[in-house]
Amino acid sequence: MFINLSSNKFFKILGLPIFLYLTFFDITILKKEIKANKKLQPATEQDLYLYKGMGASYLCIASKAGIEFPKALGVATATYVQVVEGKHGGAVKELGDDKLEREKLFAGAEFQIVTTAIQYCPDSVPKEVSKKVTKILKENKK
Repeated sequence: MFINLSSNKFFKILGLPIFLYLTFFDITILKKEIKANKKLQPATEQDLYLYKGMGASYLCIASKAGIEFPKALGVATATYVQVVEGKHGGAVKELGDDKLEREKLFAGAEFQIVTTAIQYCPDSVPKEVSKKVTKILKENKK
């Protein structure tokens, strides 16, 4: 004997029990844990090279578009730091597996972006900033 059930009746009959089961037993698709990228890897030299290149590129393009240098540098630096914190947990391989403080990340990112921008678009970096960076680089060589 064949029972004629339409799809609406079928869902009405089984819908409520399934809903209650999933609610009370906390079995949902949304609560599944994402296992990819569980263990964050420290940023390698190649990662940092990419991030500072992207930051310098943004700085060059933004300053040529008329955005003030401090604002453009702030956005580029903040983006760099967010990527290092989000993707690498704030750790840099060369410095060990410990998370760096945010202030140190900002200082390092800003310096790397400016030195790279000086190489690729020196006209976009104010002269006083270029002189200051050049002086720091000379002192560090000694």
